Amino acid sequence: MTLQTWQRWQADVEREGMRFAAAPEYHVFPTRERPLTPYQAVERATRETVQLVRDVLPEAVVADILTLAPALAGELEGVPVATVIPHVDPRMPPGSAPYSCGARLPRTRVGRALWRGADPLLRHGLELGRSQLNETRRRLGLPPLERVHGGISAQLALVATFPQLEYPRAWPASTHVVGPLMWEPPAPDVELPPGDDPLLLIAPSTSQDPGQALLRAALEGLAGLPVRVLASANRPVAAVAVPPNARLEEWVSYGRTMAACELVVCQGGHGTVARALASGCGVVIVPAAGDMNENAARADWAGVGVRLPGRFLGPRGLALAVGRALARPGLRAGARALQAWAARHEGAARAADLVEAFAAGAPLERQPQ
Repeated sequence: MTLQTWQRWQADVEREGMRFAAAPEYHVFPTRERPLTPYQAVERATRETVQLVRDVLPEAVVADILTLAPALAGELEGVPVATVIPHVDPRMPPGSAPYSCGARLPRTRVGRALWRGADPLLRHGLELGRSQLNETRRRLGLPPLERVHGGISAQLALVATFPQLEYPRAWPASTHVVGPLMWEPPAPDVELPPGDDPLLLIAPSTSQDPGQALLRAALEGLAGLPVRVLASANRPVAAVAVPPNARLEEWVSYGRTMAACELVVCQGGHGTVARALASGCGVVIVPAAGDMNENAARADWAGVGVRLPGRFLGPRGLALAVGRALARPGLRAGARALQAWAARHEGAARAADLVEAFAAGAPLERQPQ
């Protein structure tokens, strides 16, 4: 097996026993001279990745939904292509709010009708994306696609989330909700705060909170509550006041610490949310960007989380959200139900079985949830 990713992950890939291949890295935002547009970067990366596909001669290419170059390179070489969606499926069922806007599934006919009124605008955006992708495909010598969401394989799509976080819908035959696919780099054990009060983990985003607003609000706002706080800075520890009921660490292994926690406070990255729920922890989510609003809405809808809009983030707002979460016994019960589901359904094993069958050209059977 060959895993193509950024150079920074080479040691981790090789530690897991896979062959590492360096992915092309281009700047697509206006932070350097002559930056590439996203689809210019896709085209250039595809042309470079074609040679890797020729060298490896794979039976299948499996690409992340946001990583189009390997999928297009596989298609150019006539190799079957599958897609990993590492969060909830962005293809929303009819009558739903647009993906990532943070609105929950409407509960009434009126609500569904109101969101259907936004369908033309949403469709326009999807068709614009299809047009841009098709222009890239044309330059690469590939035929145009008639469907939208062209970054998702019509042959096999693996949705790496809990089915309990997905809204009811009629799934395409090629789509399989396999459960979370979780991995974390090695990290040392840390000492937990002493005592018997409920343990909370503060798990800020590694990319969306450079000022560490969530970390600072949590340490200040939770100082007076009967809880223990383990906070991960996810970067070199800043000069932050740490109250007596808390410990602040530079890095924390979520896989080893969440099992001891009652609640995880985070900004809603899917990996953190999935790890928390698989560990039986409820979540308090202060969404920042990207898919975080959607993940917060799904956790709220499924009864396993409390969301706090970013405009209310502060010591008092965060303390109120945590108090609300701790006061809801159903929230922890719901998280433990997802923990039990995860114990019965190993997402990585299910995804591997599907990929192996796909590569062999065997039928892909849907697994009961």
